[in-house]
Amino acid sequence: MKKYYIIALAIIVIIGLIFIPKLIRSKSGEVKFKIVKEEDIPEKIAEILPKYLMEERALTCKYRDEIYVVVTRGEKSTKGYEVEIDKIVMEKYSKDIFDIVVYAKFKDPDINEIVEQEYDYPYVVVKTNLKTMPQEVHLDVEYVD
Repeated sequence: MKKYYIIALAIIVIIGLIFIPKLIRSKSGEVKFKIVKEEDIPEKIAEILPKYLMEERALTCKYRDEIYVVVTRGEKSTKGYEVEIDKIVMEKYSKDIFDIVVYAKFKDPDINEIVEQEYDYPYVVVKTNLKTMPQEVHLDVEYVD
């Protein structure tokens, strides 16, 4: 009989080790967002944007209680490079602590395409429905044709 209690306890511990981390991280969901046209980007964000255009990254900015996400591709030696945000997913750890993962699609110009030989800094800015800033922002890139 004691043997069955030990086996049952071991099974409960194993199940707990498997499912408790999933329950803690399972509070995730897609974040709604809207693309901001270049002329509608808030002035404060437009002022800080040049600091980040040389890097390939995702970052968040808070302006007037609204959270914006910016994805930059870095410096490119020609035109024709594009960036778009496919989705943003929140990974919630507690009530007020969460990270976001920004899923972006990068498109490079076709090798046979004629493009302007001018430096370019592709980026996209979106306004989200988030109410607070995330702890961290992770960028997940997919290259598309």
